[in-house]
Amino acid sequence: MTFPAIPITNASPNEMSALLVAIAIQHDKQMFVRLFVYYAPRVKAYLMRQGVDAAGAEELAQEAMLIVWRRCETFDPEKASASTWIYTIVRNLRIDALRKQRRPMFDAGDPALAPTPPLRPDEFLLGEQRERRVREALAQLPAEQATVVRLSFFEDKPHGEIAAALSLPLGTVKSRLRLAMRRLAPQLGETE
Repeated sequence: MTFPAIPITNASPNEMSALLVAIAIQHDKQMFVRLFVYYAPRVKAYLMRQGVDAAGAEELAQEAMLIVWRRCETFDPEKASASTWIYTIVRNLRIDALRKQRRPMFDAGDPALAPTPPLRPDEFLLGEQRERRVREALAQLPAEQATVVRLSFFEDKPHGEIAAALSLPLGTVKSRLRLAMRRLAPQLGETE
């Protein structure tokens, strides 16, 4: 098929598909220029209707047409028309651009990323003393209560998981925790 030397203003879907197939076969830059001149302004206008600013639409349109040039061999006129294939590329580029916009930028000054400052000596000493008191208090509990307390508070397991692990009814696990907490509170200087 021969294509006009002037840019295409109105073309049927079959003509555009044939042009794209010819570009894939011949890698003719002049044919691609005609395809580009036809689609690039339409793609840009489409992107601007989607809310992309003029500069962004221009950039995405050029990127889309570059992908068309590079991947034209993958176009199959039996599966889609040229415009459907090209606008699918444009749509995917637009989605990628939106994802990049929504991804927060890394802020090295974010306080949440700052390392935890080391404990002051007095805080460290208080922590050590508290830990020793808790260990001593746990040692005075019956073994079945101490086990439930360790699983619940130190391993952060939910009550249902503790019940399954120890092959106990859920109510028994909760009862053991309540009894243990009643015994631990006075030893740790806490009120109920």
